[in-house]
Parts: sequence; C-alpha cells; structure tokens
Amino acid sequence: MQFGIFTVSDITTDPTNDTTPTEHERIKALVTIAKKAEEVGLDVFALGEHHNEPFVSSSPTTTLAYIAAQTDNLLLSTATTLITTNDPVKIAEDFSMLQHLSDGRVDVMMGRGNTGPVYPWFGKDIRDGIPLAIENYALLHKLWREHTVDWQGKYRTPLQGFTSTPRPLDDVPPFVWHGSIRSPEIAEQAAYYGDGFFANNIFWPKEHYMKLIAYYRQRFEHYGHGSADQAIVGLGGQAFMRAKSQDAVNEFRPYFDNAPVYGHGPSLEDFTEQTPLTVGSPQQVIDRYASMREYFGDYQRQLFLMDHAGLPLKTVLEQLDILGSEVVPVLRKEFAKDRPAHVPDGPTHASLVAARDAAIDTATDTATTVVQEFPTDSALEASK
Repeated sequence: MQFGIFTVSDITTDPTNDTTPTEHERIKALVTIAKKAEEVGLDVFALGEHHNEPFVSSSPTTTLAYIAAQTDNLLLSTATTLITTNDPVKIAEDFSMLQHLSDGRVDVMMGRGNTGPVYPWFGKDIRDGIPLAIENYALLHKLWREHTVDWQGKYRTPLQGFTSTPRPLDDVPPFVWHGSIRSPEIAEQAAYYGDGFFANNIFWPKEHYMKLIAYYRQRFEHYGHGSADQAIVGLGGQAFMRAKSQDAVNEFRPYFDNAPVYGHGPSLEDFTEQTPLTVGSPQQVIDRYASMREYFGDYQRQLFLMDHAGLPLKTVLEQLDILGSEVVPVLRKEFAKDRPAHVPDGPTHASLVAARDAAIDTATDTATTVVQEFPTDSALEASK
C-alpha cells in the first residue's frame, strides 16, 4: 500500500491574515513540501497540471525533476497530466526523460482536467474531450512500446518512422494511472490497457465512486488482466488534524470556507459528512480511512490533499508531521491485515521490470518445452 500527498498548486490568499504567496514562494513551497513528504516516510508526491490562475503548476515534469534531484526514495507522479491538450509525443519524451533522471521513481496520472478554457488555449475543442483522451493515450502507449512508430489518427498529424527519445528506462514505460471523477469511459480505458484507475473522491459521496471503481474492476477482469480484486486502484482524500478535534475544526473552517474549489458552497459539516474530507484528530482520520477498503476493496494507493486553500507552509509541514508519524503507520498496519496474497502492491519501476522479466522467462520456458516435445527432423531420422 502506497501513501502520499497530491497538490493542485493553488495560490490562495490566507483568509486569516489576508496574505497571498507570490508565484515564486508557492513554487518553492511545493519543493519543500515534497521533501518533507519523504522525510516523514510517505511514498508518493503527485503534482497537478494547470494552465490558469489561481494555480501555478504548468510544467509538472520540470518541477518533479528538480524534486527528484533532492530526494532519494520518493515516488514522483502527476495529478494529473492533461492527455487531452498535451501532445502524446511530448508526454512520451518528457516522462521517459524524468524516468532516467529519477532512476525510475516516476509514474503518471492521465486525465482530462477540470478547466474548460484550457482546450482552446491549446487548439482543442472541449467537446472532443473523451475522444482526445482515447486517441492520444493509444498513441502514447504505442510510442513507449514500439521503437519505430507509424501512426495516423484524427487529432494530430501522422507519424512515419518516428522514434520517441529517450526510450523508457530499462525498456519499461512509467506506470500509468487514469484519473477520473465521473467518466466510465476513462474507467473502461484504464481497464482495457490493464493500467491503474485513480478515483479522486474528494467532491462527491462514496457511492458514486464505488460504482465507478466496481465498473473498472469488472472490466479489468473482462480484458484478462487478472481477477477484479487485482485491479490497481488509487483514491484521493483530504484531512486536517490537530490533537483536539474542535481545534482542528476551528482552525480549518476559514480556509475551507474560502477554498478556490469548494469555498462559499456547502458547510464544512455537510462536506465532511458527504465526502472523505476529515477534519479532527489523527484517530478520526485513521478511523475514516481505514474504512475505505470496506467500500472500495483492497487498493494500492492513497493520496491526501494537504496544502490547499491558502494554508501557510508552516501549517502544511505540521500536518505532514502528523500524517507521517501518527496516521500512516497505523493505516499501513490496518490495510495489511487480511490482505489477500494475490492482491498486488502499489506498482514501482522495480516491480514492473520484475514482472516483465518474469513474463519473458515464462515465454522462454514455454518455447523450450515446445521444442523438446516436438523433435527435430534429424532426431526423427535417428529414431527410425
């Protein structure tokens, strides 16, 4: 089970003192937060992609490469990479390069994003969102697995004899998650390729995501990638903690009320009841998230949103200390209890390389057995 954090990189005014970080301060804070995540024992840091205010992360691979140079074990990911408006060729190149620079400590989450105006900014039509996601990923999948690519589609110019460079590290592409909050077509896409499905269940009641994940698991099995409970699932989450529950509520309320995504909407109490947002003591967070497997089954990755809504960097780092020291160690034990042996762990580059090598060995053994069972012409002659 992998635990980590994701950030949407919003620049939001702190409602308690009316101060707003500069772009430079927020970008540098992202690096500090990532390094703190590794320090407190988390597994994953994931960075969103946005091209509009109030968000600052327009170039995730640049930022992640910088973080890779300052960390040793942290798995670096995105949350999300816009498969609709980015060129698949550039995605293939950027993430292969990041693979090499990080010694394989990278995977990627594909998504359509939640900002409509981004489509025309990059020459696309939002009405083509799903078809773009399907076609662009089909090309990306091919670019990472075939040395020389001939390709023609609807949404970009054809490729003839094209080789994406650098090639993936060890000839094993980064693991891909497909992120969605509402689209069964994206769950279908993830299942078809045997990729991971990430449900960022921070906005709606769990019943919505239970249906989406159950559908993905069913289709994963349908396509022959394993049993439904072996499908690779990730979940989003949110928490704010203090030793005393009411202190957490009192401190977080002004930030919640002014958050750029859900501020000035439902009350904090309504939102925490209907979504996984948990504001209270560390034990309350443990209890809430330990119950997730009851609804979604055994899964592989749990990411928390911890640095949004104008929370000062000092507070975010305090939250990571609590998450890493008091919450995640307990959750690791809880999720390990009675976990079936055939359910895979969260994917890493090392595990993907091992799976590839095992598949090659199996194929080689099978071929050898076939040769042994069917003697050569000379052996047949000698037996006469």
